[in-house]
Amino acid sequence: MISQDTKQKILDATRIEDVIGEFVSLKKRGANHIGCCPFHNEKTPSFYVSPSKGIFKCFGCGESGDALSFLMKHEHYTYPEALRWLAQKYNIAIEEEQLSEEQQQRRDERDALFHVSEFAQKFFVESMNDTEMGRAVGLGYFHERGLTDEIIKRFGLGYSPDEWRAFTDYALKNGYSKEVLEKTGLTIVKEGDKMYDRFRGRVTFPIYSISGRVLGFSCRILSKEKQAAKYVNSPDSEIYNKSNILYGLFQAKNAISRTGKCYLVEGNLDVVSMHQSGVENTVASCGTSLTVEQVRLIRRYTPNVTIVYDSDGAGIKATQRAANILFQEGMKVRCVLFPDGDDPDSYAQRNGSTALQQYLEQHEENYILYKARITSEQIKHDPIRKAEFIQDIVNSIALVQDLLERSEYIQQCASLFGVAEQTLSSSVAKAIVKLKLTPPRQGEQPAGAATDTAVQQSDGLAPTVTPAAQQQMPELHPSEPQERHLIEILMRYGNEDIDWTYTNPAGVEVTQRLAVASVIVSTLHAAKLGFDNPTYQRIFDMSFEALNEGRIISPTQFASSDVPEIRDLAISNMVQPYEVSELWVTSKGIVTPGELQRLPLDVKDSLLHFMLKKVEAEIERNRQKLKEETDADEVSALVMRHTALIKKKQSIGKDLRMVISGL
Repeated sequence: MISQDTKQKILDATRIEDVIGEFVSLKKRGANHIGCCPFHNEKTPSFYVSPSKGIFKCFGCGESGDALSFLMKHEHYTYPEALRWLAQKYNIAIEEEQLSEEQQQRRDERDALFHVSEFAQKFFVESMNDTEMGRAVGLGYFHERGLTDEIIKRFGLGYSPDEWRAFTDYALKNGYSKEVLEKTGLTIVKEGDKMYDRFRGRVTFPIYSISGRVLGFSCRILSKEKQAAKYVNSPDSEIYNKSNILYGLFQAKNAISRTGKCYLVEGNLDVVSMHQSGVENTVASCGTSLTVEQVRLIRRYTPNVTIVYDSDGAGIKATQRAANILFQEGMKVRCVLFPDGDDPDSYAQRNGSTALQQYLEQHEENYILYKARITSEQIKHDPIRKAEFIQDIVNSIALVQDLLERSEYIQQCASLFGVAEQTLSSSVAKAIVKLKLTPPRQGEQPAGAATDTAVQQSDGLAPTVTPAAQQQMPELHPSEPQERHLIEILMRYGNEDIDWTYTNPAGVEVTQRLAVASVIVSTLHAAKLGFDNPTYQRIFDMSFEALNEGRIISPTQFASSDVPEIRDLAISNMVQPYEVSELWVTSKGIVTPGELQRLPLDVKDSLLHFMLKKVEAEIERNRQKLKEETDADEVSALVMRHTALIKKKQSIGKDLRMVISGL
């Protein structure tokens, strides 16, 4: 176990914007940073990070926490794993206390799949670099493909010996169980105890999570066996799902954020070759056609994607399919086609890195306009084919989410095809309606539809989707807005002092410097008023106990509460999505009072509105009793109480500068 002193050193050194910036593209906005939330699918950023408070909050899905909880949610780390990740990032030596046998077993079970994958990656690297056969066959293959030792090391490439059980026996000897080896797919188990290596005789491409953990492998055969598959990939497991992973994203994420663009290629070697040529913002799908989940991974870093697939028939079809998925997810799509027979890897080998970069820059085209231009040249004299191709273009335009972009496509394509813009616009509108009416396949959303689900996605792990329709909204009481606002003031400003004027028991008006928490708690306690919302009442009780003990709970203490509702409310309250622009002062000369300047009035008005709502609720309950009561004495008492409540309501209204009727 990590010692308390070490934990504190780690937490003191942690900067939340640096930690989250490893996984999410953040932009500074005032005192906060903002980006697209990694925990649900969104196109407009609603994920806020507050460096000063050390917390994050998504105003879309509600996820919130600090740097440690972010790592635990995003990377599925345990608490100790998250601490170790931070310690490594900030170069802090870890002082450990001895784990109990039970703790060690629980930790080993949780980490086993990750550990054996990382163990395998090291084994494959050593097999390639430290054995004669590995250097001749594995390393020789990579050198033949023009890869340098530096890029080979950067991507962790290796070689699995051409033996039935080389890795399996080595892993068993080092304490890994048959069950773990089978679950990761590194070992194939047949007929009970018969085991052999899945990747024998192949060069290995490890597949990393966004944070750099080994999740699985994609391995290429080196022999010329006709019946053997060219590539064999790790099967899906608890830590690896090929539909949710992009090869090379770990190495490419910073370059994608920096350049604002992502190149999407077909194969692993294309990715490695592009990186070696200086085009480091390049990724590929992992042994599968491009998926919606993979597109959403890219969109965390940029909305701009350039497809660089092969220029043969299969490559062009794959480009069209990928483009449609990208469009329906709101991406900006371009494409680059290489001369026949070339791909990024072969072009770079033959012409060099500089030529590759120049080719990509000079031949990049908007995908829909490229498709329309090529199509218009092929169908000039064939009306039937022209109608078919135009409909194909229309279907692609219908997937575009941005209205202005869609309108521009309609205008330019109408000109290219020589058809009326209104006709093309009408066809696109019909295609959009058809898309919305087409029922999605199981597990998919309607094309172009806004996402209405909370998606929790982690590297290599299948997303957990909770439909919004199934998310039950809590029952709200009539006084919910007033209760919430008052509790937010209590949590956020409880330890701030304000000048408070009140009437003491002797009937004398007194002004005293008091903490906001003291004002709110003492006022409500004296009035014998409570909260209908149980979470708010619990926060009030915590504050009441703290005041009785001579202490005030700070906002950060609420934010670290072990009660999720209290923690989420505190963090939501601490991170504000909007700030007053400095231009408001510099360009318009308008100065608005700050929050602390408004605090005394805000506390007073919030208390009065809260009490007014409670009095109105009491008046309504009294009215119901009057309707049901038949005893004359009880009716008389209820009438007197009604009169007193109305006077109380009018008094509160007067303090609020409101006119209250006597009804």
